[in-house]
Amino acid sequence: MLALTLGAAGLCSAAVLKVEAGGSIAAAIQAASAGDTIEVARGDYAERLVIDKPLTLRGIGRPTIRGGFSGDVIRVRASDVTIQGLIVRDSGIDQTGQNSGIYFEPGSHRPSVQDCDVVYNLFGIWIEKADDARIQRNTIVGRRDLQMAARGNGIQLYNSANAHVLDNHISHARDGIYVDLSKKSIFRGNRIHHLRYGTHYMNTHYSVWENNEVYMNRGGLALMEVRNLTVRNNIAWSNADHGIMLRTIQDSIVENNIVAGNGRGFFIYDAEYNTVRANLVTGNDVGVHLSAGSGNNKVDGNDFIDNRQQIKYVASRDVEWGKARGNYWSNYSGWDQDGDGKGDVAYEANDVVDRLNGQYPLLKLVLTSPAIQTLRFVARQFPVLRAPSVVDKHPRMRPLNEDWRKWNDKRPHPGE
Repeated sequence: MLALTLGAAGLCSAAVLKVEAGGSIAAAIQAASAGDTIEVARGDYAERLVIDKPLTLRGIGRPTIRGGFSGDVIRVRASDVTIQGLIVRDSGIDQTGQNSGIYFEPGSHRPSVQDCDVVYNLFGIWIEKADDARIQRNTIVGRRDLQMAARGNGIQLYNSANAHVLDNHISHARDGIYVDLSKKSIFRGNRIHHLRYGTHYMNTHYSVWENNEVYMNRGGLALMEVRNLTVRNNIAWSNADHGIMLRTIQDSIVENNIVAGNGRGFFIYDAEYNTVRANLVTGNDVGVHLSAGSGNNKVDGNDFIDNRQQIKYVASRDVEWGKARGNYWSNYSGWDQDGDGKGDVAYEANDVVDRLNGQYPLLKLVLTSPAIQTLRFVARQFPVLRAPSVVDKHPRMRPLNEDWRKWNDKRPHPGE
């Protein structure tokens, strides 16, 4: 059953079309004019929809639209389309066809998906060459019955600009948020877990990642081939490989993140001219894996606490961190004779003891013993035993993050 009401201003106003349980949403779309709103009553609708005009499709009481495991459940071919308050499920599983719960075709600018459950689809929400997207407060759950490689991504954003991806909960897809060839977007407040990568982010510049939580994935935030990002106030914990990957990244700010209990806290590869500051890196197998150059960065004011190996670094020359404020290192064995809060001798993150600790984890049980401290002292006196290292000339004596112990129980998770 299809009912139509007009706005108070009369026939020239946008109409509200109501679809009652048992009615046809597709028929309402066909009958609607540009700018109309279609309100769908609570119920179960076995339909595959094509929206080819600007309109709002709003669920009342969270109706369910089922795609019958074929193609896309909702395909959008127009700008200014809003989809709100629906359960959208059961797309096909054709990777070549990019079957999705909701698919926005190129040119479908200003798309909006709000307060929807997009579940049991191959790809959740696909946005291609469509600017000014608003994807907010959705729950997106992939096909956990499929092998990881056979799944699609939770949110796929390709060749688009000015997207706002906010406060979504994403799990059990392949990658939570996959972004490529896009720019000037904001990713904020998302919870992302049980995936390959929480975020797989490439060739996308001038964007903000903040207040996201990524956990129990194979990898957390993977930021690659990018520049001019702001990455702040994120939490990455219990990811099997890395918490935050910074790979081929330039001119970016990475600050105030918590990276706890991962295989590697930070994986920094081919990264230049970035600022990495005020992050808590704690309880990881490796605090920071630093390689492929990555020397021209400002790394300051961070806390490196109780990582099994603080730094994994292989290079031909030292790299200096902590030039302005100094970093805190929980395994620093120096002293502060003048009481200024900074160590009087340099911290070297890759000395003989650290390398042995990486090879023989049980050595950590005796790190404070006189024999181990003597070995550190001897290695410093005889440079032939010394390898190139991350050097912090005046490390801080106390951490900035006083509540770091709350992250003690996090452990690297095997991923799904």
